Amino acid sequence: MTLVMVALTTLLVGVMVWQTRGEVMESGLEGTHSTTVTARRLLRVLKKYNPRANETTPQLIQSNGYPAETHRVVTEDGYVLQIHRIPFGRSRLKTPVGEENAPRPVAFLHHCLLCSSSDFVMNTPDKALAYMLADAGYDVWLANARGNTYSRNHLTLSPDSKAFWQFSWNEMAIYDVPAAIDYILNTTNQKDLYYVGFSMGTSVFWAMLSERPHYAAKIRFMVAMGPVAYVRNIKGPLGYAAPFVNQIELTLNLLGQYELLSFGPFMDRLLSTFCDEKRLSSYICSNILFLLCGPNPQELNKEFLPVMLSHTPAGTSVHTITHYLQLVNSGKFRKYDYGKIYNYYHYKLPEPPVYNLSRVTTAVAVFFSDNDWLADPQDVSHLIAELPNVVYKHRVTDHHFTHLDFVWALHADKLVYQHLLQVLAQY
Repeated sequence: MTLVMVALTTLLVGVMVWQTRGEVMESGLEGTHSTTVTARRLLRVLKKYNPRANETTPQLIQSNGYPAETHRVVTEDGYVLQIHRIPFGRSRLKTPVGEENAPRPVAFLHHCLLCSSSDFVMNTPDKALAYMLADAGYDVWLANARGNTYSRNHLTLSPDSKAFWQFSWNEMAIYDVPAAIDYILNTTNQKDLYYVGFSMGTSVFWAMLSERPHYAAKIRFMVAMGPVAYVRNIKGPLGYAAPFVNQIELTLNLLGQYELLSFGPFMDRLLSTFCDEKRLSSYICSNILFLLCGPNPQELNKEFLPVMLSHTPAGTSVHTITHYLQLVNSGKFRKYDYGKIYNYYHYKLPEPPVYNLSRVTTAVAVFFSDNDWLADPQDVSHLIAELPNVVYKHRVTDHHFTHLDFVWALHADKLVYQHLLQVLAQY
């Protein structure tokens, strides 16, 4: 995936230089001076980037007229997580006098791999899930897993150290999600909450209840969008990379690379500029997404694409990604594989333990689609067969609906969210 992003950056810059070449040649400029003019032109273009590209999630929320809060959660193993909150929506303006501060049901949304809280606000307020939930009367909380843009802190470890990045989504499940749930319930004085997970946000939920089944009492209902546990039938580059997971890890370790796809302001500006729908280079951006997660150009939100790609990928550890590649190879939903010797050290077993899905006793609603390359319908069916309390299944009617469409599609509101809200209202 790192190579894909490097290739994307090279292509974008190349296309931009090509676009400016005409003007330079028309000016009769050659040699070093020609190169200088092209560089200056490139810098002028970068200055015209979408101003929302470097806005934080709370800033994006506030720019749409919603209240936003930032909270700090410390996990048992010392990671400092930043979670975001929309305490109420625009519908509060219509609330009868005296009922403005009445307790609201809590909805906790957890993002996918390489994502952040921003993914739930990447559309207009009438179409983005976080806003729709807030307007429906929910107290909305947005997760940020360790290692992403908002959660790169620790009580004692520096993100520049190897030790900081020695985690996968297993640790997110055991430490991050429980810490966030406890903090949210304590802050809101509620006894339980609604959990909405997308992709990795579902993986960490299954793993959490396998390892800490008592947390089921704190979950009123769970919604799984593009659920991921079994990934034997995954398609695209991740599927092709899976057989080489050991070589990938070894190479990155030798290079001292323990985190992946953590971009800074310059890269955010680059992507937001070159992925603007008015530029020829935007076709490269959209096709990279289609290559990774499956094609569905009709649902691509071109207006928000520059903002989306300046916030995602949001970074994570190498282990988080390779943990999924391991699952492709094993065909099992199990803990991180350290190799036989180190598995004995961590698990007292030669092979990683399998997560116990029978402990996921919470009522679950599953939303899936036919064209999801990362949560294939066959793998979803395998998961549903092992979950003991699936009470609702919804197959998206758009047969071209892809994995990222669950949070980024133009019509995700009609295809998914309206059904999701109806299900939540029953529980």
